[in-house]
Amino acid sequence: MNPGPPGAPQRLGDYEIVQWLATGGMAEVYVARRKGARGFSKLVALKRILPQYAADAEFVAMFTDEARICSGLTHPNLVEVFDFGEENGELFMAMELVDGTNCARLVRAAATRGEAVPVEDALFIALNVLRGLEYAHEAEAEDGTPLGLVHRDVSPGNVLLSRTGAVKLADFGIMRAIHSERRTDTGQLKGKLGYMSPEQVLGREVDPRSDLFTLGIVLAELLTGRPLFSYGAELDILQRIRDANIGTFERYGGALPAELRDVVRKALARDPQDRYPHAGAFAEAIESLALRLRLTLGPVRLSAYVEALGLVRQASRSGEFRFRGVLDATPRAKPVQRPAPPLPEENPATYAVRLPDGTALDPLPLARVLEGLITGRIPPEADVARNGGPFLKPREHPELRRLASRSSSRWNFTVSPQGGEPLRFDARTLATHLFRLAASLTTGTVLAIQGEERKKLHLKEGRVTLVTSTNPDELLGERLRRQGKILPIELDMALALAPRHGGRVGDALVGLNILRPLELFEALFSQTCDRTAALLQWTEGELWLLPAENHEEDGIPWGHSALELITQGILQHTTQEALERHLEALHATALHPGPRSAPCPHALRLPAGPAAVMLAVDGARPLAQFFEDLRGQGFTRLQVLQGVFVGLSCGAIEAEGWNA
Repeated sequence: MNPGPPGAPQRLGDYEIVQWLATGGMAEVYVARRKGARGFSKLVALKRILPQYAADAEFVAMFTDEARICSGLTHPNLVEVFDFGEENGELFMAMELVDGTNCARLVRAAATRGEAVPVEDALFIALNVLRGLEYAHEAEAEDGTPLGLVHRDVSPGNVLLSRTGAVKLADFGIMRAIHSERRTDTGQLKGKLGYMSPEQVLGREVDPRSDLFTLGIVLAELLTGRPLFSYGAELDILQRIRDANIGTFERYGGALPAELRDVVRKALARDPQDRYPHAGAFAEAIESLALRLRLTLGPVRLSAYVEALGLVRQASRSGEFRFRGVLDATPRAKPVQRPAPPLPEENPATYAVRLPDGTALDPLPLARVLEGLITGRIPPEADVARNGGPFLKPREHPELRRLASRSSSRWNFTVSPQGGEPLRFDARTLATHLFRLAASLTTGTVLAIQGEERKKLHLKEGRVTLVTSTNPDELLGERLRRQGKILPIELDMALALAPRHGGRVGDALVGLNILRPLELFEALFSQTCDRTAALLQWTEGELWLLPAENHEEDGIPWGHSALELITQGILQHTTQEALERHLEALHATALHPGPRSAPCPHALRLPAGPAAVMLAVDGARPLAQFFEDLRGQGFTRLQVLQGVFVGLSCGAIEAEGWNA
């Protein structure tokens, strides 16, 4: 028997601890026994919050949500929660004990034999998980209101397989529910790396179709015996998920029946609208496929296969349980200690800079030189000397070469446009010009100029891959410092080490173990969105259309279309007062629907209110009457203003005099 790590409790409430099972990031699980009258005894899985997180209000709320909501879920394919209690300030949850293994170990055991899980067993597992998800997704509170549950952590380790062939989905710890005490903020990444949906990676709102995507990952891995996304660097994993790049499945699943490959592909569609509409439809597709292929799905086959792989064993005569798989009593190996990160130089270098106009800047630390190259305050034509050495061009200094060579950060140049004269804008026309450029520009660069400030929007196939700016406040390190995610001294260390990482401050923060790759991915994504949205605060200037620039090293095709980011900028940065001014001249003017080729609310990702306003335009009413009619239908004035302004700007709504 393994009693568990030092400090493990001997009992919690009415439960006697029998055996330690596993320790996760913030909780641990034990086998526990509850005794009752006349020799009654029952073994359960007892989950408790680790002591160091017992004071974390967010995690306590998550744990409480899991117990409170899951206690009302009773389904043969879901691990049941029996009890919830507190002992000396420690929260614990008593759950159904599944004697067996899990899908993660099943795949690994099959792979060691050079095989994938048999098709019948893989489909039986997926079908049972879908039935559990179908029940959970449609669950209602006692008063009949939908709970709106989304599991958000359907991964191989949470799919439990009993020795009798039962399949049960466990761990609703990070679920989303309408009535949770704690709702995850949009944009916050939750889930296991490698088992998230594209919308989870992009920080978007999730619905039950997100669970169908992650179950699709599990099914693909069962059928091929290989990880679908979770190999290589963490940033690469996140990008493969974001793009729904299922190349591994296509490469190793070629021998599977074509109809089965189609089922998996549909589950793994990048756009939720292209997936199965709900768990029941996915389950019906599997049942129909099994019928056509004359496959026999059932627990007996699965039980025999699990036993043949050696993943279950009988209880010992002493009564001590030695579970394998998900309930493995073997202590975990100590975590591998990372080597200490390299420290900055003890005597950091100083630089002297001579600008092309003869202005001298010295002495400057490396951080200020890097910032100057990114923002254009130090152009590539400047002369730079290190520690009193000779003056050279920035690209001749190894630590400056990459930034000095980046075309995306080259600002001090004569504009060579593709399309003739620039588009001049004011606060009202900026959005219209941006929408037109974004709609017409498949791949290229939009340069925006307002006074001394410049931004570049780099697009590839209509999607924003990179936004660069001359505003030093928008630099990644400075943003993270202002947000309190890194300390000033940590930023200084990262800047000092950035040359070792090709000038990338984010990579330096990861190398110093200050940020995890997942956090860097989220920060870069947020920076791109915010830089684009902030452009909509500009009030006058010029837009130039430039040829596409090579920025493959720096750009990431995030998946956000330029149209969507422009729309978000309008919603975030155009006040109600500004919208009133922009539309004031149109109060007596009739609004008409635009051409069918204009962007629709879904393409713009408009919220429900403004989207409904845009679709309500019928050509029969002037704007003033339109305001009154929609206010009578429960729309706020701001929603009407936003819907009309976005529609006019993108061409989905037309009005005489708007483009004059």
